[in-house]
Amino acid sequence: MRAGPFLLDEKDIEERFIRASGPGGQNVNKVSSAVQLRFDAARSAALTDAVRARLLKLAGARATKDGVILIEASRYRDQARNRDDARARLEALIERAATPPKKRIATKTPKSQKRKRLEGKARRSEVKRNRGRVAPEG
Repeated sequence: MRAGPFLLDEKDIEERFIRASGPGGQNVNKVSSAVQLRFDAARSAALTDAVRARLLKLAGARATKDGVILIEASRYRDQARNRDDARARLEALIERAATPPKKRIATKTPKSQKRKRLEGKARRSEVKRNRGRVAPEG
């Protein structure tokens, strides 16, 4: 299977067909049209260590402690479309993990902005200082 720049080994992917939940009447109760796709990211030789780490982080709750990514697809009524959907979602996840995040370039706050902020603080301080009790005259 091709996922972006990677060629995944089919033995790293396991598909199990399960009954879908939710509405659908007799069809849902009888037919195992939902797909549970398991991708062993921890042991996949196709992924680099950096991509593997980003992939498991992106997968979040879909990743097990063993490094297996679980994707369930039950959007469609037939098995073949759910299978294609699950594989497409895995490909998209790997594609996102394959692009390294951009480095943040630290920028310096302009002096004019600092001056403007401090002037605003001084103005606010003056307003608060002028509040308070009025001294009795005489």
